[in-house]
Amino acid sequence: QVQLVESGGGLVQAGGSLRLSCAASGSFTSINAMGWYRQAPGKQRELVAIITSGRSPDYAESVKGRFTVSRDNAKNTVYLQMNSLKPEDTAAYYCNAVLRLSIWDLAKVYWGQGTQVTVSS
Repeated sequence: QVQLVESGGGLVQAGGSLRLSCAASGSFTSINAMGWYRQAPGKQRELVAIITSGRSPDYAESVKGRFTVSRDNAKNTVYLQMNSLKPEDTAAYYCNAVLRLSIWDLAKVYWGQGTQVTVSS
């Protein structure tokens, strides 16, 4: 059973910073990618940032220069450092991982339960 456990959300004033963490636990062979999506009320879930093995991180245009995604492979953990936060960054942030349970399995997508980030103006 694979679990993605997120932490680090909360309430912050505009211009402030938050750091999200997401740790993958359970039995799996490899992680192809880990990253973050977000969903604001009434909007579709959108990609924020993702690290795919062997590639440079990808970011949504709206967060480039403000957010930094990083990954600790030894801990199976992905981080999202969010600086210069804006009210429009308010959303539920979901951790995402693409991983393989065994060498015989195809890679599958897993989601965390989400952590709320609220930026006040």
